[in-house]
Amino acid sequence: MGRFTDRDFRYQSDLTDAEFETLAVRAGQVRSSHGEHSEAIYTTSSYVFNSAAEAAARFAGEEKGNVYSRYTNPTVRTFEERLAALEGAEDCVATASGMAAIYSTVVAHLQSGDSIIVSRSVFGSTNVLFEKFVRKFNIDVRYVDLLDLNSWQQAIDDTTQMLFLESPSNPMSEVADIQALADLAHKHNALLVVDNCFCTPALQKPLQFGADLIIHSATKYIDGQGRCLGGAVAGSAELIEPIIGVLRSAGPTMSPFNAWVFLKGLETLALRMKAHSENAMALALWLQQQPQVSKVNYAGLSDHPSHELAKKQQSAFGGVLSFEVNGGQPAAWQLIDGTRMISITANLGDTKTTITHPATTTHSRLTPEDRAKAGISDGLVRIAVGLESIGDIQKDIALGLAAIK
Repeated sequence: MGRFTDRDFRYQSDLTDAEFETLAVRAGQVRSSHGEHSEAIYTTSSYVFNSAAEAAARFAGEEKGNVYSRYTNPTVRTFEERLAALEGAEDCVATASGMAAIYSTVVAHLQSGDSIIVSRSVFGSTNVLFEKFVRKFNIDVRYVDLLDLNSWQQAIDDTTQMLFLESPSNPMSEVADIQALADLAHKHNALLVVDNCFCTPALQKPLQFGADLIIHSATKYIDGQGRCLGGAVAGSAELIEPIIGVLRSAGPTMSPFNAWVFLKGLETLALRMKAHSENAMALALWLQQQPQVSKVNYAGLSDHPSHELAKKQQSAFGGVLSFEVNGGQPAAWQLIDGTRMISITANLGDTKTTITHPATTTHSRLTPEDRAKAGISDGLVRIAVGLESIGDIQKDIALGLAAIK
């Protein structure tokens, strides 16, 4: 299926041996005859054809070229190609949000009678998507412990077409053995789909460990400043093509403007992820010393159960951590309300540090039993560590800790 114009000639071939930082700035761009240095925003819904025959060939997919911006747009395509280059993927398709990326992937690759195995520790909205909507298509959704390979093995059978997980998990920072799960999936002719939102390709490339498809909420670290909604799926061209078909018919499409914002985000991704990780590591160590804190969940800590595996799969540990405060929900809320600088919001991946209470926000639609199985207690607080001074972040959290009665 052709999706782009003037894409047979691109200087991307000159970037074959380029490093990550260079690809993040240069990959995918094609300049128009105007010679623009920054990527252009093509705010057009449709495209003009030179002839009726050309229009017919484009619509039939027999000729490369743009057709309609629901699934072909030059700005969006630049973003897709750049993210694919960073993930080491053959292709990528951009969507309206991270949830749209998950839904489009499931709709494209599963059908009635299939089963999907899902990590119990996925994001709350992902759980709701599977429970309230995917099940309506007579798809069996089976939940397992992310870290228990045996539970994955027991859940898989001849109907299983997909294994789905987040690594690291939200908000417990659990890290899956991607290679082991990829081997298991492929043994049963199933796909392994990994949500790489927390690490981004700057810190982790699941395709290198055998994953088949990568999910992104571009809303988070790819944007990096909390400006736009978007999602993406990266993988082989063969696996991406049916997802493009979903966008063509159903239309959960990324806008050209949002794609342009995400392109600007990718340019600084490596720098930001390094800084987020450094701040998060410093904060995790500091939190361990606070008497009101009973436990810190961050894979960068040497006593975290996933620490050694995270070192193998990731170049750093990311910017998200969670911790337990003594006193349950009242104490957690007092801490959150006691901060003054940190933003109380469920979003993450921003330059600004954010704080939330997962049990009553991101995971509130889970039953108490399911929250307990996922390790999300009433005293759990999640922080997405931003790019402010680590000293100022610590001082603000100290205000919150002091507010606990």
